[in-house]
Amino acid sequence: MGLLVTHGAPPPLSPELCEHPGNDRVGTGGTFIIHELAADLQVRVTRTMPDLPQPLDAEIERLWQEAAARIEAGGAGRLFNGRVFSIDTITPHRVTGYLTEFRRLVAQMERVALFAELGLRSLAVCGVLRCAGGVVIGRRHPGAIYQAGQWQLPPAGSVDAGAVAPDGTVDLRRQLLTELEEELGLPSDSVDTPRPLCIIEHPGSHVSDLGMAMTTRLDAPAVLAAHRARGNIEYRPLLVVPQAALPDFLAEAGDAVVPPAHEFLKRAGLLVR
Repeated sequence: MGLLVTHGAPPPLSPELCEHPGNDRVGTGGTFIIHELAADLQVRVTRTMPDLPQPLDAEIERLWQEAAARIEAGGAGRLFNGRVFSIDTITPHRVTGYLTEFRRLVAQMERVALFAELGLRSLAVCGVLRCAGGVVIGRRHPGAIYQAGQWQLPPAGSVDAGAVAPDGTVDLRRQLLTELEEELGLPSDSVDTPRPLCIIEHPGSHVSDLGMAMTTRLDAPAVLAAHRARGNIEYRPLLVVPQAALPDFLAEAGDAVVPPAHEFLKRAGLLVR
């Protein structure tokens, strides 16, 4: 497994991205791609969702129903067939794509060979949230549809139709702040303006995580209390890891940490390269 950096000089090779075997249902073999981003990045919906042949759509529905039943039985909630952003092109200044059904994405995750027919490259936002006591890290529900049981930097979630303006412009910060409130129970005015770091594209799932650094004025007890009171079940447990303890935490967690987390933490200045 390797790492490829596009649109800029490569940083030192990240062993976490090169060697991580992963435990995604879709698998993670191959090369993680880091896409560098410019400060004036724009994300836009530029076309409509394509129609599918009836036999393919029927197979997608079958896989969707099986996955939905499994997730609900595992206690991770109920899947909702909303619309999520799928990437067509990525440059430092512009990302283009379209809104697709979530069930199509789930079907592709369930059967990775469907990428040849669907070609979905889902875009997700991932926060690197720092508070007075350290960095917020959560473990995903063991029954989650994606990266089940792995440690992740919350908040995080697929870019959906709620972030899209009438002219097709996608508001990434709005999406991240929506996830902040839903997952952690924190209001948008409790953090500073999120700052884009880079996009890391997964080789197996073809999900592209866009890391965004942000800071809250709240301390660790206040962050954890908000999560207990108003957050959802996405992360159990939720921790605040002191910055000085991050290297030991990541080393002990090992392959249970999603690979992009290391790179995002380094680019946010929270880990030494």
